[in-house]
Amino acid sequence: MSEPEPDQLSRLWEEHMRAPFPPHIRGREIDGEDMVLLDADIAGCVSSSLSGPLDERRRRILLACLAAVEKVLPSIDDEGGAIEYYERLRDMAALAVEVGNTNSR
Repeated sequence: MSEPEPDQLSRLWEEHMRAPFPPHIRGREIDGEDMVLLDADIAGCVSSSLSGPLDERRRRILLACLAAVEKVLPSIDDEGGAIEYYERLRDMAALAVEVGNTNSR
């Protein structure tokens, strides 16, 4: 049996909170995306989703961030675990949107 989405999101969030931000990414833009802002936007919305259902504004932000992270992932070098860091952000964003969709049904 697979892990329920809310539990998976909580686990990924805990991992994310322990993970250092990849230092070589700080202050960089990749494909027009500010990497620190992308991290902050996803983290803020995911944190909110752990407290309750996402409002429509945060849901739209997460969907835009999902598109952005998919766009930049192929261009990220893996120094300092950057790929894993941003893959986890992508996974958390997708789960937060899905959990929100489930809660609104």
